[in-house]
Amino acid sequence: MLTKKGKYGIKAMTYLARFEPGRTVPVQEIATTQRIPKKFLDAILGELRNLGYVSSKMGKGGGYMLARPAETITVGNIIRALDGPLAPLPCASKTRYQPCDDCVDVERCAVRLVMQDAQRALSGVLDNRSLAHVRDLAEKVPLCYEI
Repeated sequence: MLTKKGKYGIKAMTYLARFEPGRTVPVQEIATTQRIPKKFLDAILGELRNLGYVSSKMGKGGGYMLARPAETITVGNIIRALDGPLAPLPCASKTRYQPCDDCVDVERCAVRLVMQDAQRALSGVLDNRSLAHVRDLAEKVPLCYEI
């Protein structure tokens, strides 16, 4: 399951993708518009900055901006950066494989095989959805108002 950290990271990055390259967005604006606790957002954006996904500028006119074009950052990148592997179990992970303690035959383990299928399906979606795609997708959905 996606953690709040991962979800908030995707929301914040998608919000930043709405602005022209190089324009900084104050963290308070991101927190307010996306309904993310500011302190938690500070930590998330700090991690994403350390990994090269966002840049920051201090002082007047400061804030955060994407460090790379929105078309080159995938949802899968963000989730892996904040939450770790996409695989439901460590034994199904491509990047952080760890055998299970109770596994008798790793090559024939039915649980591992089905979890590898799930990992491939999830990766297939999340690694093929850039921030630009997510931003554009959200902008295409009409707003519905109660009358």
